[in-house]
Amino acid sequence: MKLPHFLLPLALLSQTLCAQDKPAAAPAPEFKPLVEKIDLKDGDTLVFLGDSITHQCLYTQYVETYFYTRYPKLRIRFHNSGVGGDRAQDAITRFDEDVAAYKPKYVTILLGMNDGSYRDFDKGVFDTYQAGMTTVLDKIAALGATAIPMTPTMFDTRAKRLKGDNQEPRNTYYNGVLALYGTWLREQAEVRGLGFVDMWSPLNNLTLTQRKKDPNFTMIADGVHPGAVGQAVMAAAIIDNIVPRSVVSQATLQIKDGKRVGTAANGSIADVVESGDALSFTWTANALPWVLPPDALPGAKLTSLGHRYANEKLTVRHLKPGTYEVKIDGMVIGQYDDGRLGFGVEIGENDKTPQYQQALKVATLNKQRNDLAYRPLRDQYGQLKGKRRELSKVPATDPAYAAKKTEFEQWSAGQKAKVAELLAQAKEFEDQIYQANQPKPHKIEVARVP
Repeated sequence: MKLPHFLLPLALLSQTLCAQDKPAAAPAPEFKPLVEKIDLKDGDTLVFLGDSITHQCLYTQYVETYFYTRYPKLRIRFHNSGVGGDRAQDAITRFDEDVAAYKPKYVTILLGMNDGSYRDFDKGVFDTYQAGMTTVLDKIAALGATAIPMTPTMFDTRAKRLKGDNQEPRNTYYNGVLALYGTWLREQAEVRGLGFVDMWSPLNNLTLTQRKKDPNFTMIADGVHPGAVGQAVMAAAIIDNIVPRSVVSQATLQIKDGKRVGTAANGSIADVVESGDALSFTWTANALPWVLPPDALPGAKLTSLGHRYANEKLTVRHLKPGTYEVKIDGMVIGQYDDGRLGFGVEIGENDKTPQYQQALKVATLNKQRNDLAYRPLRDQYGQLKGKRRELSKVPATDPAYAAKKTEFEQWSAGQKAKVAELLAQAKEFEDQIYQANQPKPHKIEVARVP
């Protein structure tokens, strides 16, 4: 119906008022991209912040060894900041002296196992965890560092039950509680644009797969602390989630324009000589394979660590049909047919190669660095936590408080001296590691077996 001309102004006014009452559409949120891979340069520091699982100095050690062998020309600093029994609030208490003081570029965070209080889900407990973790993330951001939150690890209920520990409802629910904590943490990483590592899934998934063969299989004998095998799985998760992929080296020998020539990824080939059914050359790789101590090797196999992360391959094409013996520096490392050599032989897990033995020496030195220096250092911080709690129980109004505080300060001075001594010892091992991990040229010989 057409309105009379004298009502048009009122209609327009009504439309205008209605338009003003309608709320404006909210702008679309802008999400930050997550940190896909960390970028450690010469002189940078990576801190591993965590509880007793970090205090064990195992997954941290294996990740350190990866960098020592993969990037021998970069002097990267590592600091383990794990303390047994820690919750997020404990990490906040020691943050300045045990994290900020090392001026990290990146800080991985493995907390939550203790924060859930080993019980079924409790909203109040979870709220405390959220508040504490939020503060930890804020403090890392205030340093100008990048946090890499990591989900809590697996609570192995079956391992508990196999030991006769049948606490309920903890056993039924706690692994799921940790999954929820990890899911919240992943959301925080997405909101803040941080890095992120899923520790819970690899441990649970591999355990489930192995229990199809052995129902009693576990990587976490006490249900909480992964052993060397489980910690190798954890280290692989870190490398897989946040570390750039790279090769140790790949040497390729082939005939080009009628001549035998060699090329190498992340390395160099020299002195190529071919005579009859034999050839030799010098191969210098820019890195070493990632090798773990013997007790962690089953974890390396579970994660196909050598295939996925060593990436050290020898390829020799255009050979006459037959079986060929391969030597490195005069040592026989194996026999392979021409087809296998033409496709490429992975040698990163071959313990007969001098490269493997050199990498094992690096891993052994780093194990000593952790066993003799860093784990005792972490013990010092565990004692510090206990001393602080003792002092906190004495009211400042108590006549004994002054004497207790003086006693604590004297102990603290001695603790700081011990920490400095252990850090110096760790530095000595680090210097030895950087002498042992430098690339060396190796003579490769490939000869047809008669």
